[in-house]
Amino acid sequence: MRLWTPHRMAYVTASEPASAALDDRPAGDAAARGTAAASGGGAGGRTACPFCRIPTMSDADGLVVGRGRHVFAVLNLYPYNPGHLMVVPYRHIPDYTDLDPDELAEFSELTRHALAVIRSVSAPHGFNIGINAGSPAGAGIAAHLHQHVVPRWSGDANFMTVIGGTKVLPQLLTDTRALLADAW
Repeated sequence: MRLWTPHRMAYVTASEPASAALDDRPAGDAAARGTAAASGGGAGGRTACPFCRIPTMSDADGLVVGRGRHVFAVLNLYPYNPGHLMVVPYRHIPDYTDLDPDELAEFSELTRHALAVIRSVSAPHGFNIGINAGSPAGAGIAAHLHQHVVPRWSGDANFMTVIGGTKVLPQLLTDTRALLADAW
């Protein structure tokens, strides 16, 4: 059986291995202080934390859907469903309790806005919203807080997922980003 996934070519042709992109250790003094401008220490002067690196990229390249003053919304590179995004503070912090009052308010507001935008463009039947706090709780990048917003549709867990262990995504990430960003 073949499953056509052209978006996966980005991983095949990438100049740095996927493991380097997923390294969640901050690099350099700026990252250690928790600033969004962290850029030292990594290969080519880049930060090792993808959530610190993404805000320095263009929205299209970073798959950023929307930006606030303290928090941004970005598509998940490994989505459960089309529109699966994450709300992420710019500051490199590991825990929800580390958010300051302004970050907390915007974190909540961007999550609410993400729900409204996804509803307006995709009409999901429901959502999963959550934070995996720490590696034992399932966080792939535990050192930088992020909240998942996953749109769900009745029947979105079909036989491919259950029997084949394969998730079928009907939309490329770049197309999903454009759709959500335009509605943001």
